[in-house]
Amino acid sequence: MRIPSSPLVPLLLTTLGLATTAAAAPPAEDRAAILAMQGEYAVTFRFEETVPLAAGYEARESKDSGAREVVILVEDSPSKIVLQHLLVAPNGHVTKHWRQDWTFEAPSRFEFVADQTWRVRALSAEETTGKWTQCVFEVSDAPRYCGTGAWNHKYGNATWTSDRSWRPLPRREYTTREDYNALNVENRHTITPFGWTHEQDNTKTVREGERTVRTLTREFGFNDYRRTTETDFGPAYRYWQATAPFWAEVRARWQAAMDTGGLVIDTQVDGMPVIVGLFNLAAKAENGDAVEASAIDRVFARHIEPLPPSNEATAAR
Repeated sequence: MRIPSSPLVPLLLTTLGLATTAAAAPPAEDRAAILAMQGEYAVTFRFEETVPLAAGYEARESKDSGAREVVILVEDSPSKIVLQHLLVAPNGHVTKHWRQDWTFEAPSRFEFVADQTWRVRALSAEETTGKWTQCVFEVSDAPRYCGTGAWNHKYGNATWTSDRSWRPLPRREYTTREDYNALNVENRHTITPFGWTHEQDNTKTVREGERTVRTLTREFGFNDYRRTTETDFGPAYRYWQATAPFWAEVRARWQAAMDTGGLVIDTQVDGMPVIVGLFNLAAKAENGDAVEASAIDRVFARHIEPLPPSNEATAAR
């Protein structure tokens, strides 16, 4: 089933569903907080189900893991900051991880509306004035979710809290859960003396299209980024130096796809054909080999579709 696109969306977007406007300059303290997330970190990830919401539901075991991760600045303009995360394994192997884009007073954002389907939605002045929209992207630079909120500096530690929004099944549960297909989430980022934290208030939900059928449980996620000097992040910097031009081309393809008002990724929910296709090309770039633009285009042509117009989607129901 295809989800209809919004009639609001002849919105030309500068970065995968987001456009900047000639708005007031963002507060310097907001920008400083976002830029403070750059750096080299030992990260711990913890996800714990807390409140059962469905009769008979039994909480699953908490999930705890860790990683070494460097956060690299990709773009820094007055109203937009882009941060790329890279994982470094104990053997020095580098994996491109998630990306976060921050846009001040964004007039629009993409939103997850159904399995492998995202749509661009215009934001009202009330929703966006004085606020930052954070959009999060998959390892392949595919969209995942956006949230909008203001930074709070009142209590000595800068904290940003998002509105609630939808996001796909998290990668940590693709292969282990079939009883839900979406998260309803509020995110909080806080700058600490040791680095920064990412808190998630998640509700695990069953959806059919854009209709919520059932809620299963609430979950608390806590990701703690603590600065470290005990890991050699040299391989990550070398990887990014070699592959950054390639990934810039990939981001441009995603932007072009989203510029139509939304997109559908025509794969299973894990998106592996896209990830494998792009990571194989990135490996060529890392080795110093030329990657033809047509090779990137073929990955997108095989798996990425524009969101159908409303009349097509209605006819397909």
